[in-house]
Amino acid sequence: MSVFDYKRRHTSTTHVGQVAIGSGHPIRLQSMNNTLTTDVDASVSQALRIADAGADIDRLTAQGVREALCMGQIRSRLREQGCHIPLVADIHFNPKAAFAAAEQVEKVRINPGNFVDPGRVFAKLEYTDEEYAREIRKIDDTFGPFLELCRKNNTAVRIGVNHGSLSDRIMSRYGDTPAGMVESAMEFLRVARRHNFTDIVISIKASNTVVMVTTVRMLVKAMEAENMNFPLHLGVTEAGDGEDGRVRSAVGIGTLLAEGIGDTIRVSLSEEPECEIPVARELVDYITSRESAPSVSGSFAPGYDPVTPRKRDTEAVGNVGGTNLPVVVGYDTVSAPLIEASASLPHSRLVEIARSEPGKVLLLSSSHPNPVAEISAAIHALTAANCRIPVIARLDYSGISPEKTVIRASADFGALLLNGLLDGICLVASQIESSARNRLALGILQAARCRISRTEFVSCPGCGRTLFDLQSTVKSVKEATSHLKGLKIAVMGCIVNGPGEMADADYGYVGAGVGNVSIYRGKTPVEKNIPSDIALERLIALLKADGRWVEP
Repeated sequence: MSVFDYKRRHTSTTHVGQVAIGSGHPIRLQSMNNTLTTDVDASVSQALRIADAGADIDRLTAQGVREALCMGQIRSRLREQGCHIPLVADIHFNPKAAFAAAEQVEKVRINPGNFVDPGRVFAKLEYTDEEYAREIRKIDDTFGPFLELCRKNNTAVRIGVNHGSLSDRIMSRYGDTPAGMVESAMEFLRVARRHNFTDIVISIKASNTVVMVTTVRMLVKAMEAENMNFPLHLGVTEAGDGEDGRVRSAVGIGTLLAEGIGDTIRVSLSEEPECEIPVARELVDYITSRESAPSVSGSFAPGYDPVTPRKRDTEAVGNVGGTNLPVVVGYDTVSAPLIEASASLPHSRLVEIARSEPGKVLLLSSSHPNPVAEISAAIHALTAANCRIPVIARLDYSGISPEKTVIRASADFGALLLNGLLDGICLVASQIESSARNRLALGILQAARCRISRTEFVSCPGCGRTLFDLQSTVKSVKEATSHLKGLKIAVMGCIVNGPGEMADADYGYVGAGVGNVSIYRGKTPVEKNIPSDIALERLIALLKADGRWVEP
């Protein structure tokens, strides 16, 4: 097999109830209840809908011991109704809740950023080496006994790192970086290994797809260096709703799945949780179908780093290549002559074509079952031959549903863009009218952080911690502010997801209690605990005061 062929990363197996996670098993699909965990009836009903939609695992929030005990009731009720979907308790800030949940459900998710360390307060703290080592020992003191309790109860553990909730201790050494996220996970994995506890799954998530993909790749490399091969849970946090949420999730998750990384996934949408499963199913089925695809020969160009790839160096031809932003064929006016070629041609022939017509742009197409592999191999061959011709990828999704087109195109183009290989995209889909097709193409470029063309919205999917109507709020905020180009606005259900998870947003709208919201500028709260029915007008007033508002 070449480096471009699809092959699952080898992992150990983790047992979550009757569900096995790892490379020897299918990629598992997950979702999360947005009901109050203390509302057992509502939680059972929603869990049944999630299971009926095809989920393999379901998660609920457990803010405290009370919620953890309620999860035991929910589990019993589900089993009585013949539903055996494993339940996961989601824990933040409260180790006592984690200990209680370990005796009630099949899996407990803990966040290294707040399981032992105090909640992040964005303070610039300094630690001596002795102080830092003492804090590390605290992890063993708390996490070690928790692992022993999980072993006794056959409970699996998910170590779930989130970009915006790194502890101040990690921040003091690494900053808010992928390296800090990786070390946050590795600290806990080393404790698990010392206790010979292996029913572990790891997740490292961010709303920024570049950060998410880079960090997961770095984690895989770090685990390999320490002879670890635990399975991975993939997800893009706060992906949002509608097409934007699907695009962002498919770009991030799809890029890693295409590399064989990922053993269970959740597509986090600000919609009803059962709506996440068909999206996840289509994404997994599309990528894993490549296992039977013909092999694509080739190798990485010299100097290419698959963990943190840089944008390919190309010459500028008109408005394509060089330092120009990636173009969308059919939307942008491409002021450069194009040469069309198939990525299936022998690489020597492609190089010959590219060199024979200088001053042109290569429009590269593929009909291979693994188009990402075939186009990647061709571009690496061009780069290895010191051919700096700009490349636009052309992929045709005609004949499939618009919903599948969104997911497949986002996964394919997203991987090529995140790997720095393209100077533009040409998305063909005869079943979608041109304005919608252009919007999708621009959305993919924005999700891959290559070109910003509209307001970016970050919103969490909601859970039992959310104390206002998240879905209607996201809709209202979008309707009021979607015309503001270049802003990033976050809508977060609770203090767990904000302000930490919206760390790189320009403005935030964060749940602060029943019917109350706090408005943030960056990480700084501007107004706290204001009624949710006036929060949107306060957000707009802040935008106006900052000079960031224009009339629609």
